[in-house]
Amino acid sequence: MSPTPASPETITADIWVDPRCPWAWITSRWMLEVEQVRPVETRFHIMSLSVLNEGREVPEKYRQGMIDGWACVRVCIAAQEQHGTEVLRPLYNAMGRLIHHEKAGLGHDMITAALKEAGLPVELVSAADDDSWDEKLRIQHHEGMDPVGSEVGTPVIHVPGPDGEPLAFFGPVLTPAPRGEAAGKLWDGVLAVTSTDGFFELKRGRDRDPIFD
Repeated sequence: MSPTPASPETITADIWVDPRCPWAWITSRWMLEVEQVRPVETRFHIMSLSVLNEGREVPEKYRQGMIDGWACVRVCIAAQEQHGTEVLRPLYNAMGRLIHHEKAGLGHDMITAALKEAGLPVELVSAADDDSWDEKLRIQHHEGMDPVGSEVGTPVIHVPGPDGEPLAFFGPVLTPAPRGEAAGKLWDGVLAVTSTDGFFELKRGRDRDPIFD
C-alpha cells in the first residue's frame, strides 16, 4: 500500500488593510476565497491611509476622508490591544461590509454597529476620538508598509519566501474578487512572481470601479 501523501503545510499570509479602502476590501475577499482552495490562513493587520498620506498633497475630494479615516483604525487598534489580534478579522469584516456594501460611512454609528456585529464591547467606539492610540497604530502601519516602500497603499501582503525570509508586496489590486479555483490560480501566480528575485512591478491602468459582488 502506498503511503498517504503528506498534507501541504498551511502558510500564514499577513495582510495590512485600512477598512475604508475599497480595493483592500476586494483583495481581502479574494484571500478568504484562497483559504478555501489552498493551505493558506489569512491574518489581518491594520495600516492607515491617513498615516500614509500625512504631509502629502492629496486631491480635495480625498481630504475629508483623510480626517474621518482616523476613527475606524484607532478602534481596530484598541480592539486588538484589549481583546487580541484575532478580533481584527471579524471587526474588519464587519466594518468593510458596512462601509462598502451598506454605505454606512466612517462615523460612530458605523463603528458601533461593527463592534456589535463582531461581538466586541461597544464602549470601544470611544477610541475613535482618542489620539493616544496613534502611536500603536503607526507601529503596526510601519511593520506592514516599510518592507514595500512608501509609494504604495493598501493592501500589502507578507508571506514566507522560499528561503524562509518574508516576501512583502503591494496588491494584487483587482475587481471583482475571483472565486473558487480561479482565486487559487491567481494566488499561485502571485506567489510565483513575488518569489522571483528582482521582480518589482506588474501593472496596467484600471478600466472599472470597485465591484463588491
